[in-house]
Amino acid sequence: MTFKDHFSRDSAAYRENRPRYDMALVDVLAGPVAGRSLAVDVGCGNGQFSRLLADRFDHVIAADGSKSQIAEAEARANIDYRIATAESLELDDESVDLITVVQAAHWFNRDAFYARADKALKSGGALALVGYGLTRITPEIDAAIDDFYDHGIGDYWPPERKHMDNAYADFTFPYAEITPGHYTMTVEWSFEQLRGYLNTWSAVGQAQKVLGFNPLDAFAAKLQEVWGDAPTRTVSWPMFMRYGLKP
Repeated sequence: MTFKDHFSRDSAAYRENRPRYDMALVDVLAGPVAGRSLAVDVGCGNGQFSRLLADRFDHVIAADGSKSQIAEAEARANIDYRIATAESLELDDESVDLITVVQAAHWFNRDAFYARADKALKSGGALALVGYGLTRITPEIDAAIDDFYDHGIGDYWPPERKHMDNAYADFTFPYAEITPGHYTMTVEWSFEQLRGYLNTWSAVGQAQKVLGFNPLDAFAAKLQEVWGDAPTRTVSWPMFMRYGLKP
């Protein structure tokens, strides 16, 4: 399967402007798993979540198909960063306690990935596909962002994005599923931080390539109006997941 790289256009900006998870999400995902020897973070991007896993597991393998994303990752003694896709990642059989895929499973050939994950997981090890949808701030701001998402840049989203919109409900999954817990990602952001985040959207990059200008520039004025003069606002993303343990 050809690797679809939508996020190497500015990997440093992606690292700086994407929301950050915290240890609460790691604890939700690791909770049902007995072992803490090895976690594997697939589609890891710049290693944001991998670094958190490294605080709970003895060793972490963090893999992404984008060389430039891996180049932005922060080195840790117990993290092995690899340039590899979900379908090509080499792992020892029955060696892994937890495999995480955060905001990336919709890009995979999932049947090929599931086969590799099943071989690599220990009995009782967990597979977690995690994602988040559109940001929630206030009803007025949310409505403006939703309109930009659907109509301003709607034609430029890759087809895989639809899986995020339905919270992976259309995915097959290889194991009996459980809900290990709930998590909402929350940050305090300024308007410029929110704008920086929106600029990392793959559809914004594609629209800019096709149109020759960035459609976010015009939308930012409307967004500023509904944002108001607040120096920061609470920005949140409820998380969804597909989660199960290998028998």
